[in-house]
Amino acid sequence: MNPHLAPWNISADDFPTDSYTSDQLDFLLGYAVLAPSNHNTQPWLFKINVSNVEIYADRTRAVRAIDPYDRELTLSCGAALFNLRVAAEYFGLQYRVELWPEPNDPNLTARLHLGLRGETSTEDILLFQAISQRRTNRQPFRPDPVPEAILTELADAAGREGAWLIPIQDDTARQAMAELVAEADRRQWASKAFRQELAAWMRTDPAHHADGIPAHDLGIKDWLSFAGPSLVRTFNLGKGQAAHDLDIVRHSPTLLLLGTNTDDPLAWMQAGQALESVLLHAQSEGVSVSHLNQPIEVEELRPQVAAAAGVGGCPQILLRVGYGEPVPPTPRRKAHDLLIRHPATQHAG
Repeated sequence: MNPHLAPWNISADDFPTDSYTSDQLDFLLGYAVLAPSNHNTQPWLFKINVSNVEIYADRTRAVRAIDPYDRELTLSCGAALFNLRVAAEYFGLQYRVELWPEPNDPNLTARLHLGLRGETSTEDILLFQAISQRRTNRQPFRPDPVPEAILTELADAAGREGAWLIPIQDDTARQAMAELVAEADRRQWASKAFRQELAAWMRTDPAHHADGIPAHDLGIKDWLSFAGPSLVRTFNLGKGQAAHDLDIVRHSPTLLLLGTNTDDPLAWMQAGQALESVLLHAQSEGVSVSHLNQPIEVEELRPQVAAAAGVGGCPQILLRVGYGEPVPPTPRRKAHDLLIRHPATQHAG
């Protein structure tokens, strides 16, 4: 048993119902850390106060080659916040959220205040149960299309968080998006900085790491998975990766583009919450999801993503959704190890 998978086994039965608010917040963070992040970097820290918890961006875990402005890092913090909200709602706790509450502290992304007891809805229960079941599934999906009713549900979920989500169903748009993903693969792999960064977060023995991407889970050719980080650092494998991803996109049942009307840190936090809402709603419907962010990460290609989808605004995440075989979870750091306990230890950024 991989000890770094233990955070996924959190049990709601252990919630400290009659304890202090700070103890309850400490428990709820166990769900926040199950949020997704690029390369599974888990770029967040937490500070628990008497009646609130603060989420800090941990910029020491930034991936500058693909995320130079910490856009995706901020999305990850938004996703962690959404899990925290869902867990609070499940346990019948009202809350109030402040985004970027301290203008002079660019690392403090959000503050969640717990309030009085509230009601738990059926949707609260379904989303809460989905947190510990959600996986990023990079494997091929079956050809079965995702029903329109579910796509509408996912779009509504994103809309409630201040983002938009549109399906890319037209054959011409799908082909254009597939070519953009392949072109982004070629450009990224041609960068030595990208290869070094990817290799740094690859894990050939995930039992010894609480973060990063297990090599076998990268959704790339088997020989590359086994080759390990040294090969990734040394050789430009973009041509093969582009061909693989081109085929994946062409045969994916549905592509979804999530975006916002503006492109600033506030919008990124909203997009992160929208993303996790979409992922949890998809999981509750038995729908698998993986990310195809490459053309959004390449600055010159990002406007072309919007053009191919026929939308205005700012693309944030390209998703592939469908029905796939179950995949194992990726390692997680324990929430207890991510606490800022006093000002002297606060991350400076």
